[in-house]
Amino acid sequence: MNSTSILLGRILALSAGSLLWVSCASSTAPEASDEVAEAPAADAAAELIPVKAGHLVALDMAPLFVGVESGCFEENGLAVETVAFTNPGDNNAALAGGSIDFSTNPFTLPFFAANSGVPIKTVAAAGGWGVMQVIINNEYGVESIADLVTFVSENPDKKLKIATLRGDTLELILVDAFEAAGTSPDAFEMVYFDDLLAMVEAFRGGQVDILSHIKPYTTQFVASGEATVLTDNAEVWSPTTPNTVVSVLDKTLSDRPEVVEAYIKGMQCSAEIINTDPAKAIELLKGGNYYRVDDEVLLTAFETQPSPITFTPDLEAVQAVVDKMVELKYIESDVPAKDIFDTTLVKSLE
Repeated sequence: MNSTSILLGRILALSAGSLLWVSCASSTAPEASDEVAEAPAADAAAELIPVKAGHLVALDMAPLFVGVESGCFEENGLAVETVAFTNPGDNNAALAGGSIDFSTNPFTLPFFAANSGVPIKTVAAAGGWGVMQVIINNEYGVESIADLVTFVSENPDKKLKIATLRGDTLELILVDAFEAAGTSPDAFEMVYFDDLLAMVEAFRGGQVDILSHIKPYTTQFVASGEATVLTDNAEVWSPTTPNTVVSVLDKTLSDRPEVVEAYIKGMQCSAEIINTDPAKAIELLKGGNYYRVDDEVLLTAFETQPSPITFTPDLEAVQAVVDKMVELKYIESDVPAKDIFDTTLVKSLE
């Protein structure tokens, strides 16, 4: 089942609700001398606002992860609990159903949600540019999309297999890159997955020839000499076209704008760490099982981003991709990006 159908099904299945938060107190009273010393810390913890943040495994989710491990969110008054998903549709459905407060997901997914009647608002890019990459097994000697077109024309009996996600940014980057090069996805065998890590294993095992995926997972194949980068989203779209974005329900933005602001500030705090000291960021990330790659690979992924992490996305480029989604009939009507994205807050903070 692809991510689109999962999303549509689970949005209907999940009922809207709110999170119940229960704080626990110690049953043993502290001694008088301890009470004075521990009171400020206890009061600070009690004042933290708990939120749940859904995410996948992309490099541009590092600001969320580093924010948790560094204390950046706590400094801004939030206790952030991360909730991992392997499928973008599940992530979106969880936001629609109210089981998470923030969803970090490919930027195409909020448009699916809006088309299904979910009152959603995208408030920022997730943080990180040029993290989407199309890579090919080195055995073919292909080093660019132009080389790939030549290979296809010279080998009409061999249809290369491409791993991607249907209706996702990982498919749309292929559509646009091939169109610009004068070819079509029809020239290849498209293999659609609904699990990001399963795609990586399929490429590793030689079941597919080309992988449309994300850093640091693409980085590990390039660093090991197994694959070559054909293109990335910075080249196909623009340097500040996001892979993933941060979305909330309309109600969260309208009723709790201070929480949304605190969340963005927490990400900005962690982005500063990644931008200025990526080695420190990697050390912090050891506090959780976030990425299944070596530290050296993760450092390379950070250091090869085309520009420092910021959070204001290129909405014109996003709109062009959304237009393509309508053309492909992934969404019923063209929902203007300006109606889904509300970047007023992040622009004021940047």
